[in-house]
Amino acid sequence: MTPKIGQLLQPEHSFGLVALSYFISFAGSLVALICARRMVGADGRANLAVVACAAVALGGIGIWSMHFIGMLAYRLPVSVMFNMPLTAVSLVAAILISGIALYLAGGRQQFSKAGWLAGSVLAGIGACVMHYLGMFAMNMRAAMEFNLATVAVSAVIAIVAAGAALWLAFNLTKLVHQIGAAAVMGLAVCTMHYVGMSAADMICTAAAPVDALAIGGSYMGLTVFGTAGAVLILIFWIVTSEGLDPLQPLVKTAHT
Repeated sequence: MTPKIGQLLQPEHSFGLVALSYFISFAGSLVALICARRMVGADGRANLAVVACAAVALGGIGIWSMHFIGMLAYRLPVSVMFNMPLTAVSLVAAILISGIALYLAGGRQQFSKAGWLAGSVLAGIGACVMHYLGMFAMNMRAAMEFNLATVAVSAVIAIVAAGAALWLAFNLTKLVHQIGAAAVMGLAVCTMHYVGMSAADMICTAAAPVDALAIGGSYMGLTVFGTAGAVLILIFWIVTSEGLDPLQPLVKTAHT
């Protein structure tokens, strides 16, 4: 049935894509945890290549790819496309903010509580900005009305999840613990995303805005998943090919 103008659209979810969104968030988080332990070399200097790898794994894969696949899992009774420039900006923002947060927390030779707190707030706010920027990239026959209370809840979840992610990244050494931590991180990222999506009511409009730079397609979810998986394999190969034991920590904890 064709929706009418002014009608509240009822979303549905593709559970297959929801499952993929969780798995890619888990995988990105795990690789980021492994990279984060190697961000500082034996000489006490930050290894910028590993910092970049950790930022891409956490921000680009664990957060942004999860977010985009989750957006594709969100089904409405109207066609949805995505503005390419806004989508690209949200990806770059997620990577940059994750990199800065990781560096603040442990990229200066030792884990810093002050840096961890600053990085947690920055990463949480950045995740929210990325998420809602991605929502505004949606091109469709619908206008969004937000419940501010739910938006606030999603922001709190994002900051808490970021804090947990950064703490775990620099305080766990055993692989089995890192796997468990990545599973929790993936769940936290997904929770923030789907709570954020629930903050918006979609109201049907007369027509979708004209956007020559919009993209879409039924296979975008699998394309993003496959690309993200290939990038994670490449990152892990880069870290291990330099003779680095990804499970041996070099970043020390501190109580400053």
